[in-house]
Amino acid sequence: MKQTIEIVAVSSLIHASREKVWKTLVTPSLIKQWLFNTNAQSDWYVGSAITFAGEWKGKPYRDKGKIISIEPNTLLRHTFWSANSGKPESPENYVTVTYTIEEKGELSELVITQSGVESEKELHHLEENWNKILGGIKRVAESL
Repeated sequence: MKQTIEIVAVSSLIHASREKVWKTLVTPSLIKQWLFNTNAQSDWYVGSAITFAGEWKGKPYRDKGKIISIEPNTLLRHTFWSANSGKPESPENYVTVTYTIEEKGELSELVITQSGVESEKELHHLEENWNKILGGIKRVAESL
């Protein structure tokens, strides 16, 4: 079994209600605004597929996963495999991404974690990406 570490990729306070942050996480037209122009599709039920399709650096991609847990306005957890990872699509190459939303007075705290990080180099790359994504989520949720 390969050695992996669980990371808290990013967390931030967002000047928006949990409901607005949630809407930003599960509405395809809003996801497209914060996830690199990605087209996301799911019916948002436990066990349902979730796909992310688009173009990155001129190359089309179709990433996928499955919803593991969903608690509206609180928690979204899904598996994720990226075609751009260079790894074959097999169960051991899926990671788990978790979005947790907590109310903090008039603000919401969003924490994003990802499992399956295999190296310090990958950790730093993912932290950069997740910070960009978090900035987009924050921007979109605060504009609703």
